[in-house]
Formats: sequence, structure tokens, C-alpha cells
Amino acid sequence: MNEYGDATRSGRTDPATEAFLAHRNLLFTVAYELLGSAADAEDALQETWLRWVRVDLGQVRDQRAYLVRITTRRALDRLRAVRRRKEEYVGPWLPEPLLTTPDVAEDVELAESVSMALMLVLETLSPTERAVFVLREVFGVSHEEIAAAVGKSPVAVRQIAHRARRHVESRHPREVVSPGQTRVVLESFRRALETRDLQGLLDVLAPDVVLVSDGGGVKQAAPQPVTGAGKVARMIVNGLGRAPFQLTSEPAVVNGNPALLLRLDGAIDGVIAVRVEDARITGLYYVRNPQKLTRIASETPLTLR
Repeated sequence: MNEYGDATRSGRTDPATEAFLAHRNLLFTVAYELLGSAADAEDALQETWLRWVRVDLGQVRDQRAYLVRITTRRALDRLRAVRRRKEEYVGPWLPEPLLTTPDVAEDVELAESVSMALMLVLETLSPTERAVFVLREVFGVSHEEIAAAVGKSPVAVRQIAHRARRHVESRHPREVVSPGQTRVVLESFRRALETRDLQGLLDVLAPDVVLVSDGGGVKQAAPQPVTGAGKVARMIVNGLGRAPFQLTSEPAVVNGNPALLLRLDGAIDGVIAVRVEDARITGLYYVRNPQKLTRIASETPLTLR
């Protein structure tokens, strides 16, 4: 039980608790976008709370900004600490998928910011670049506030923001694809997947599609990303053809975007998120690591505000 949870259950409604809980969903969203892990984000929030309750609220002009600043610092510390853990990870690393509430999907900006495709690109930034990019481009935090959060000057933050934005845009061109369009493509993929239809898969996959699968050394997964429609389609069909189980899939909204929950003989096996461009799938992200599937049983609220 976390301490702020204890405080609410005990009936205490002191100003520090009220302020923290009022912004908790925002703080979790900031931490998650920086870390790509719900478990690490929750730890960062716990550390934020412990710091927050020692603050003299009378000296705080903007509680929201102050809390975001603390959360960013705690998440940055944790992000630097877990880099070695990610380097030693078995196979490709993917962000932890979150089953999200309907309002997340309706907020185009928020849904894009937590999409599996963009979160994976953020992994290629340095911790400071990631924090600056997320705070500026996603949450619209001022350069001055970001400077206070990351320990840089406003001038340096502007330079880092420009560099990070250019880096992200070169790897993640923005194309507006509606959730409805994505669902249509995903449904075609789902039918082909469940029927082991090779041609159906080839029809829905872009020629240069990339499949990234994350088993974490616990579940079988490709040790490296697989590129090309032919290779990806054959891997899927051949893998399913040899498996002695019944595969079923169901649509879900994961990280604010249409996705599939896959079940083997009725048990959750993983989550497939996609990136769609020109009515074809250009990115397939398959999370099988059981440790990363704890947030798909119930919805996680996210917000930019």
C-alpha cells in the first residue's frame, strides 16, 4: 500500500494529499512517457509523493508545475538507472502496454504521444533529450520550467528541444491516421492471423514492415526485429502452424490506439500494437513478456492536463 493511498483511505484530506491526487493522472502520464514502464512510473510517483509532503506549500506558486518538476527529476534519475537493465534485456525491448480509457483514444495528441511506435523512438534519445522532448512537445511546458526540471539553462533546453524534435521527426514522420482507419486495417490483419492466411497477411503488410517482438527471455520471440512483408508473414504463418493451441484475438484500445489482445487456449499471450501508413501496417509490436502484461486487465487513465 502506498502512503498517499493510506492517507485517502484513512480519511485525511490535507492540502498536500488533495493537490497530489488532483494531478496524479498527469504525473503518471509524464513518468510513463519518460520511462515506458508502468511499474517504474509508479515508483517515480511514490518518490514524488515522499518529496512533496516535505514541501512548504505556502512557498509554492504553481502546484501543478512543481509536481511535474519533481516527477520529472525522479523519473530522470530512474531512467538513467534502468538503462543498464535495458542493455542487458534479452531480445528487443518494448514499452509496457497499457489498456487505456476511451477518452485517451479521443485525444489525438495524447494517443499519439503514448503510441507504441513513438514510445519506441523515444528510447533512442538520451534521458535529458527525452525529458525535454516529452515536456515541451507533449505537455507544452515552458523552456524555463523544463530548465528547472532537468538542471539546464533555458538556452540549452531550447537547443536540446530542437535537436530532439529533429531526431524524432526523422524516425517518426507524422501522418494522421484516424482510429477508424487503423481499426479497418487491424481487422484485416486479425482475420488473416486467425486463419493463417499468408496472402491475406501480405495484402495488409507494407513491403518494408518491421516486426518487433518482446518476450523478455521468458516467452519465445524473435531475437532481432524482422523486416519485410514476406519474412514477417511467413514467420507468423509458420509459427502458428506448428503450435498445438487455439489462437484467438480480440480488439482493444492499448496506449490510446487500436490493438489486439492475443489468447492461446483462452489465456492471454500478448498484445499486438500496430503502426499504419497508407492503409497498410508498417510496424508490428508484439509484447509477450508476462511481466509487461499486468496493465491490460484494467484501464489506466492518462491525461495531458
